[in-house]
Amino acid sequence: MSDPQPDRASVAGAGGGRDEDIASLLRALMGQGTHLAEQQIALLKAEVRESATSVKLAVGSVAVAAVVGIAGLGVLLMGLAYLLADAIDHLGLATLIVGIVALIVAFILYRGALAKVRAAELAPERTQHVLERTPSALRGDLNPEHRP
Repeated sequence: MSDPQPDRASVAGAGGGRDEDIASLLRALMGQGTHLAEQQIALLKAEVRESATSVKLAVGSVAVAAVVGIAGLGVLLMGLAYLLADAIDHLGLATLIVGIVALIVAFILYRGALAKVRAAELAPERTQHVLERTPSALRGDLNPEHRP
């Protein structure tokens, strides 16, 4: 009669297959983790590029305001000062009035450009949020912010 119990070699072989399955699952998990990290880095780079573009546009707006304020203002102010001087018969006072008005306009342009610079978001907030959630998601907790 044969022994109904399996021999040790066949048991070891069956357990070895399970170990190989676990090892291959761990390798796949590590590969997916690496892939996820690469995707997060790519997303971070894209957000930084997007923020840099916003900053470039804001700086361009400041440069345009400066060019308008310097080039056109010089000629215009001189003409206005002479026109006002003819009206009030005092060139010095006319120049002072025109200069003060020009400074007020320049200040308004500066404040508008400064608001654009402040509005540019430099922090990659979406990627930071995803990166903060990634360890929880790997543990299987897909909504950590909703739990107490």
